[in-house]
Amino acid sequence: MVRRKKKRPDWGIPKGIVLLATSEGWRHGVLTMEGGMLCGRLYVPINTDPQDARTAAAQMVTELARDFHDTDVEVNWDPPQEPWTWTAHVSLAAGSEPAPLWARPD
Repeated sequence: MVRRKKKRPDWGIPKGIVLLATSEGWRHGVLTMEGGMLCGRLYVPINTDPQDARTAAAQMVTELARDFHDTDVEVNWDPPQEPWTWTAHVSLAAGSEPAPLWARPD
């Protein structure tokens, strides 16, 4: 059996999350340490409680960092500044360093 190498993602390590509740559903933006942004739909029901939506967004970002960057991150939500909008800071977990670029699979 031939093993496929995991392709290094085009996006960087997450450093922030913006979560929005819209009439069409939950939307997110993930800011990266390299200055990029990933935006999309959070796949939870439209009537999901905001706390559950924040948990789902944090889990998505944590799994993205682990699966694609071989690093663990922590998500800390800021107090809400506007209705139906939340932001979070994402930081590397204690003792966790991302794999150097030369050591990551292409």
